[in-house]
Amino acid sequence: MSWQEHIIEAHLAVTNKVGHFSYEKSDRYFVWQEDGANDLVAGNIHAEKVVTGTTDLFTKNEFDPWTSEIEFAFDNSPFIYWQMNSVQYEENTGFYHYEWRWEVF
Repeated sequence: MSWQEHIIEAHLAVTNKVGHFSYEKSDRYFVWQEDGANDLVAGNIHAEKVVTGTTDLFTKNEFDPWTSEIEFAFDNSPFIYWQMNSVQYEENTGFYHYEWRWEVF
């Protein structure tokens, strides 16, 4: 299974309202994107490849249960390391914005 399939599978365990880099606006959706690498380099080669990225949840629901559901899905993948990065309320849009950073081995 590719690194993309691990990330997609985790999101689809919660909902199909998910997009890569963007999603058609609604009141509740995930967007994920890769943003780099954190490879283990040994002997001048990339011995272990790791892709880094973020997942953002945009929701109008305060204390949205999708937050715990995506964390559960990440925890159930032995290939995904994650951490909660930030939680914000965007007054101009009325969205709660959650962001997780992840790495996929």
